[in-house]
Amino acid sequence: MSSIALVRAYQQSFESHPYGTLALTNGVLNAAGDAVAQVVEKMTFLQDDDHRRPRYDIPRTLRFFTFGVGMGPIIGRWNFFLEKHFPLRFRGSSSGAPRVSIPALTKRVAADQIVMAPIGLALFISSMGMMEGRDAPHIRGKFKDMYTPALITNWQVWPVVQFINFRYMPLPYRVPFQSTVGVAWTLYLSILNSKEDQKQDHHDALRKTLQ
Repeated sequence: MSSIALVRAYQQSFESHPYGTLALTNGVLNAAGDAVAQVVEKMTFLQDDDHRRPRYDIPRTLRFFTFGVGMGPIIGRWNFFLEKHFPLRFRGSSSGAPRVSIPALTKRVAADQIVMAPIGLALFISSMGMMEGRDAPHIRGKFKDMYTPALITNWQVWPVVQFINFRYMPLPYRVPFQSTVGVAWTLYLSILNSKEDQKQDHHDALRKTLQ
């Protein structure tokens, strides 16, 4: 299928089933991000005990797919909200051609980073913890170790991405664009979450041996 046909198929799917399309697209791209993360880990990490590279963790990728499916419609609704409350274009020239309001664009990016970024990260940590079968103390431990560093990293990366996204991408393609760029972000979150899981598992195993 050519890229033009793929874009046309996506557009038709979005027009008929917008939230289902966003859910599936976001889920696939989240799973792709975790797949890349696991390949990177496999290439760079050797287990200490038997010097074998870790096996590919299919349930882990499925968890990222599930999270992406759930977040796709939420991000879609958020984009509709921003489109309604922070309109970017206005009639600002003698010819009547619409111009982009930079102050409105800045407010939209700021709202996205102040409101949605912290919420999305909290949903990621809590949902991953629950899907992994972690109890409340372990999930609180994830928040303590992961939340602030990940949020600071988010604010170093995503404002520029979202500025480009809101400025140049049509509404139907904003979530796919965000998710495509987000493959690298998912790679970062996947590795960060995996390291936290290994840390907690190590502490749990050590605690059992001391009991």
